[in-house]
Amino acid sequence: MYAITFFLLPARDSAMGAENEPRDVVMSYIGALDRLDYDGALRFLRDDVRVRGPAGETFGAPMGFIEMLRRYHGKYEIKKVFADGDEVCLWYNLKTTGPTVFMASWYQVRDGKIVSIQTIFDPRAFDSPLAKSSPEGGTT
Repeated sequence: MYAITFFLLPARDSAMGAENEPRDVVMSYIGALDRLDYDGALRFLRDDVRVRGPAGETFGAPMGFIEMLRRYHGKYEIKKVFADGDEVCLWYNLKTTGPTVFMASWYQVRDGKIVSIQTIFDPRAFDSPLAKSSPEGGTT
């Protein structure tokens, strides 16, 4: 004879702080961007968020970063999500009005808000100044 045992896990609710879980914060932020809800995405960024990109560009305030994102109308095709404590890393294709680009972003979350984003990708895909550099380091 076999016995089947069921275990009931407690439901996650706002009283338990589930909405502040770093993975949930990042995925809610990505969801807002996918809906082109840039004002909604701003809710997930701390006022002093630090954003760094592969070509050395940085943003120290959320509005400048969000304005840059508005220009690309990107949609996220998530490939993998890694979460470790307050840190979340995504591998994804960003589908834009121009190219689709494979990217990785590392998010740090504190108190329910994103405080840091580091993104890596090949900036030549967006016709950046790096795309005009020759392999020898000169410009063309």
